[in-house]
Amino acid sequence: MRKLKNEELQRPSVEEFKSQKKNQVIVVLDNVRSLNNVGSAFRTSDAFNIEKIYLCGITGKPPHRDIHKTALGATDSMAWEHVSNTVELVEQLQADGWTVLAVEQVEGATRLDKFEPAVGGKYCFIFGNEVFGVEQDVVSASDGCLEIPQFGTKHSLNISVTIGVVLWHYVRAMI
Repeated sequence: MRKLKNEELQRPSVEEFKSQKKNQVIVVLDNVRSLNNVGSAFRTSDAFNIEKIYLCGITGKPPHRDIHKTALGATDSMAWEHVSNTVELVEQLQADGWTVLAVEQVEGATRLDKFEPAVGGKYCFIFGNEVFGVEQDVVSASDGCLEIPQFGTKHSLNISVTIGVVLWHYVRAMI
């Protein structure tokens, strides 16, 4: 086996990426503190060809060198918007036909391995603050919650890992 060179990967240019059909997924970052996690969300969202990222509350916004460090240019390819109030965004997305799912450990959460997205469905996944998670009022406004099963001693995964796991699960179900 031989590692492929970047030019052999046949990735689209930024302009081609912006115009190609997207997976009907939105990522919402609810009060995410770490700019490195924000950058990682951009890069992972680009990798899975999602529609848009919403940065809510205190979540940092590009341009910032710490976001750029982990995004590696994905802030140029991804559509994004800053919204101050996450609950108002959730209500607007729901009114526009999106199914809004917070990724959080709550009573009655659906295990990610049991979640089967509907073909043609439009999904919004909300990821929360590194310490406090998704705010309770946002959880309450959501259509449901997803939880990634875990089997170790820690109570959570890093948000950047969580985003990758959830988006991969969604995309895998759609291909």
